[in-house]
Amino acid sequence: MKVCVIQPHYSFCEKDIKSCFDGLLSLLDQCDESLDLIVLPEYSDVLADVKGRDGFYNAVQQYQPFLLKKASETAKRCNSLMFVNAGYETENGIRNTTHAIDRNGNIVGRYFKAHPAPSEVKTDAEGGHELDVAYSYEIASPYILELEGLRFAFLTCYDFYFYENFAKIARENIDIIIGCSLQRTDTHEALSIINQFLCYNTNAYLIRASVSLGENAEVCGCSMVVSPGGKMLLNMNSNVGLGICEIDPKQKYYKPAGHMGKLKSHYEYIEEGRRPWLYRNGGASVVPFDGIMKYPRLCAHRGFSTVAPENSMPAFGAAVALGAEEIEFDLWSTKDGVLVSCHDETLDRVSDGSGKIGEHTYEELLQLDFGIKHGEKFKGLKIPTFEEILQKFAGRVIMNIHVKIWDVNAKNPMVEEIVALIRKYDCEQHIYFMTTNDEIIKRVMEYAPDLRVCVGWDGNKAPMSIVDRAIALGAYKVQLFKPYFNQESIDKAHAHGILCNVFWADDPDEARHYLEMGVDTVLTNDYLTVYNAVKKDYFNRK
Repeated sequence: MKVCVIQPHYSFCEKDIKSCFDGLLSLLDQCDESLDLIVLPEYSDVLADVKGRDGFYNAVQQYQPFLLKKASETAKRCNSLMFVNAGYETENGIRNTTHAIDRNGNIVGRYFKAHPAPSEVKTDAEGGHELDVAYSYEIASPYILELEGLRFAFLTCYDFYFYENFAKIARENIDIIIGCSLQRTDTHEALSIINQFLCYNTNAYLIRASVSLGENAEVCGCSMVVSPGGKMLLNMNSNVGLGICEIDPKQKYYKPAGHMGKLKSHYEYIEEGRRPWLYRNGGASVVPFDGIMKYPRLCAHRGFSTVAPENSMPAFGAAVALGAEEIEFDLWSTKDGVLVSCHDETLDRVSDGSGKIGEHTYEELLQLDFGIKHGEKFKGLKIPTFEEILQKFAGRVIMNIHVKIWDVNAKNPMVEEIVALIRKYDCEQHIYFMTTNDEIIKRVMEYAPDLRVCVGWDGNKAPMSIVDRAIALGAYKVQLFKPYFNQESIDKAHAHGILCNVFWADDPDEARHYLEMGVDTVLTNDYLTVYNAVKKDYFNRK
């Protein structure tokens, strides 16, 4: 694949904007049909230092339409993919946007800069450009665009400084990172280090376009192409013009994962030793992974459901605040496909509504009160969605997620949707699913082999039945259901490397007995009472 980065001249004098823009257009005219991919720098429609909101908005509105038209024509003429960064007007203002254009000249994707720079965020009164940046405060997965069998990720200027995001991009198994940049204050050396580090950590090519501040400038510029191994294939420094080189976008870089280790990408190697609770973006609120957190544990069944309505945000929050290492909750789907948490399939016991959850839309459920039956203080409580639970608690507690729609063999088990939400909130190693449906367990293990599944009780009262099912499935856990298990059940499970939950114990003596039997996790509805009663023995066993 022949790739091209375009590096035009940029001026700090606002009156030069037209001449700089005309210079960019002349560079586009130099592109020919030998090129497969062309990348332009950040704000190719505003190639001068325009002050204030109005001046910036006016420049975008004047030059952006013509730029995108010219880019589309160039993509068609050269039969090339084209990536152009230019303003994009929404109802809330202009966004810093990289537009992806296919070989037919059609816009097929838009990347909105994940980390708007301070100058873009600040208001006009503060000396900024006052762009539309509200979207950047929402949780989002990396924007990935698939074109012609290749996976593209994107970074724009200020994005390059957020190294903690590199690992998240690496998880997406991308081929090429499109970088549209200015970075007007960084030296050539610094830019080289940043970008080689990026490629080495993501195992992807970087195609980065910037601008020249003048032939002798020692900052900015450095439109470049870097290989997955961190090799600099092209670096334009401060030269104006086209930078062209050949790459094999499917070529990856692998190295021994430690001394005498297997060949892996650098990302895969460091993933083995990742400790997210030590990092700035995780901090103290992130607990150890499920596979690392010690046993035994107490799991707050339906949250701390003796003090707050079961399967509610207050119940989950109370359990987490009190130090519960696990919470358990149940998932159902509404009529319109929204995943919500409720123990029962029906509404009568837990709300002021009636009928089945699946017979109501989410908006209809929001009209119901899910707190009043627990007590007047919880009047008006709404049913929580799965995503709301993840938004608040992902990474802060181990989640035992009982997917009830799998138990009842729902027509749409929503496996892909459920897994997608887990991945969106980066909590794969902080959750496990629980279900009684062996066929779904097989499907989940095949679809997402990195996610763990716990085998639930299917009604067979034979003590070894659930353990034998777990062994046959190669499952990670069983959730034993009292009284249909015994010491032999636990011992056999452990002999096969299978962990044991027990549902349930609200009596401290009963919970203590289960711990003495070697149960790994005891589910309880009365978390604090049980914890206070068993904590001495509990910690001694850890």
